[in-house]
Amino acid sequence: MNVTSQIELSIVMPCLNEAETLAVCIIKARSYLTRSGVVGEIVIADNGSTDGSQQIARDLGARVIEIEEKGYGSALIGGIEASLGTYVIMGDADDSYDFANLDGFVERLRAGDELVMGNRFMGGIEPGAMPPLHKYLGNPVLSSIGRFLFRSPIRDFHCGLRGFNRESINELHLQTTGMEFASEMVVKSTLEGRRVSEVATTLKKDGRSRAPHLRSWRDGWRHLRFLMIFSPRWLFLIPGATAFFLGILGTTLLAFGPISIGEIGLGALSQLYLCALAVVGYQAVLFALLTKIYAQHEGFRIPSSRNFDRLQKRISLESAALFGLALFLIGLVIAVAQLALWASTGFGELDASEVMRVATLAVLFMILGAQSVMAGLFLGVLAVGLKRR
Repeated sequence: MNVTSQIELSIVMPCLNEAETLAVCIIKARSYLTRSGVVGEIVIADNGSTDGSQQIARDLGARVIEIEEKGYGSALIGGIEASLGTYVIMGDADDSYDFANLDGFVERLRAGDELVMGNRFMGGIEPGAMPPLHKYLGNPVLSSIGRFLFRSPIRDFHCGLRGFNRESINELHLQTTGMEFASEMVVKSTLEGRRVSEVATTLKKDGRSRAPHLRSWRDGWRHLRFLMIFSPRWLFLIPGATAFFLGILGTTLLAFGPISIGEIGLGALSQLYLCALAVVGYQAVLFALLTKIYAQHEGFRIPSSRNFDRLQKRISLESAALFGLALFLIGLVIAVAQLALWASTGFGELDASEVMRVATLAVLFMILGAQSVMAGLFLGVLAVGLKRR
């Protein structure tokens, strides 16, 4: 019988100079396999350690996979690809997670769950194990954003200890190379309709004497950026479309004269701010569309709608340029007409408020036209065929 077919569980640990704690993590993982009777292996995805971590792992019977491309996500992708188990449990090699107690993960995986996340807030966080910035702001805020945007049941998006069905996760084509890999796995599993669950897990202070690889603000931003790429509708499209509609409607109506809403009077100054609102809103809409097109171009399998698919087929450098040129010409025609009217009066003194109302509308159309052309140019850049390694 093929030996690889007997392996049920692969325990994968990303590693970059973890000589201080790697041995105890491997020993705990081995003790779990022995105690539970689960047939498994321990895989160390080494990301270029220079402190002898590789030899420590080999001496303890773990399989070492050398990953050249740097990054947390790169190490894990390589480790997962090299693993042989039906299921994979991944966790950091800093001794902050208890590899000796993986029963809850295996139980849920055997029951058919395709992604089982550890929840540190349910299981308990040892004093000093998580910086206050992460405990009270970073993790709760990012997890809440993820739950809202993607309707995910996961309450601890960034727990480093998690288990999954290897075949199911491989079908997601995970690609991010950095810390945002943690969010990508949860988001894609949720969007693809995978069976997702949580089990309580504990977090203790890691056993390293050096500072962790994690950089709070940099990696937090990378997670947030990833969430934005995967949810442009709620963050940009809907707010942007609302702002654009209100802005262009108000700017157009005020071009014909002041408007009173109850005791509130709207004039040239209000029109100027509404014009700015329309510009920002339009930029947000373009950003949402371009973000989604870019994400799909880069291989992120974001669920799409029929309306978006139809729109994407019609959008090109040429169509965007023509649309932008049309908007710009509308504004230019208004401006030229205004200039002609001024010339007919002998270029004399004008009523500033009357002139500004029409000029603001002209400027708005010209700005929107220029934005459309530039968006089309960016689409042209995305359409350039590249040979990917």
